[in-house]
Amino acid sequence: MSQEVMWSNRYREAGEAYLFGTEPNRFLAHRVELLQDGSTALSVADGEGRNSVWLAHQGLEVTAIEISAVAVEKARRLAKGQQVEVNFLQADMLAPAWPPVELHNAFDWVVGIFIQFVGPEWRERQFDVMKQLTRPGGRILLQGYTPKQLEYKTGGPSAVENLYTEEILRDAFAGWDIEELVEYEEDVAEGSAHKGRSALIGLVARKPT
Repeated sequence: MSQEVMWSNRYREAGEAYLFGTEPNRFLAHRVELLQDGSTALSVADGEGRNSVWLAHQGLEVTAIEISAVAVEKARRLAKGQQVEVNFLQADMLAPAWPPVELHNAFDWVVGIFIQFVGPEWRERQFDVMKQLTRPGGRILLQGYTPKQLEYKTGGPSAVENLYTEEILRDAFAGWDIEELVEYEEDVAEGSAHKGRSALIGLVARKPT
């Protein structure tokens, strides 16, 4: 089953509800003041739009990339209902020759929230795409789960190799200025899919100029 079919099925089965809720991810939202350092943002694997719509509310010019047509349609409804503008693109961020040239070095912020749907064999490619999208001096913000999340089973992948450690992220962003890298635990309430005590990791890294 392809990623597009799998995720579209999940979003479709949620019906009118939003699988991960409509509120932004907390790690992202708590960095609202930092986000003012820039005017453009891109949210990768954006799902049903909760994070891209929130970014637009902060006055940023926002683009969102999502593989699932079902999720993109729900995201468009969310943005319309909240009266904000987001440029939604249905695309596979791991497809050959993606991103297109016009998106290279285009964004002050590239945001990836719980994008751990690939293992190590694709993770480098995933991060390389995000790096291409980020302008020199711009930042990547990531939120993910650590291996301890497998004990909590409150969201995220079941494969330990998909999960992040500080070492994995330091290696992945070697040469970048890692402004924040924090492991922590907290109770998460993001729709029906992320609910309960969670083992989390957050990263903010700036691209060299």
